[in-house]
Amino acid sequence: MLLVDAFLDKSPIQGLGVFAKRDIGKGTPVWQLDLRFDRLIERGVYERLTGPAKDYLDRYAYPRRSDPRFIVFEADDARYMNHSDDPNCDFSSEDAAFALRDIAAGEELTCDYNSFFDEGFEFLGDR
Repeated sequence: MLLVDAFLDKSPIQGLGVFAKRDIGKGTPVWQLDLRFDRLIERGVYERLTGPAKDYLDRYAYPRRSDPRFIVFEADDARYMNHSDDPNCDFSSEDAAFALRDIAAGEELTCDYNSFFDEGFEFLGDR
């Protein structure tokens, strides 16, 4: 769940993005896994899906690095955070994320999708 005030808007990176409502200082916690809302979905359940549900999770979920039996689906707008090769949020801890630098109000929050995948991430198709 996002821990900072944010809003969705059109992103210059891709589709929708998550933007800071207020200035966020370097080191501020911006997100934390909250199992009351965020979901760990068994990989077997995910792999048996087809159609729109599978497509949705392909786009908005990612592997649980510490336990490959699960994928993570974020219940709030954090799932719309876009990739950047020079992100302003650090997701290297799988259960929390922090601002890598000061983030100005109105700035898009970004992360490096490669941090979610052991072998890195490659965009496939239209994201």
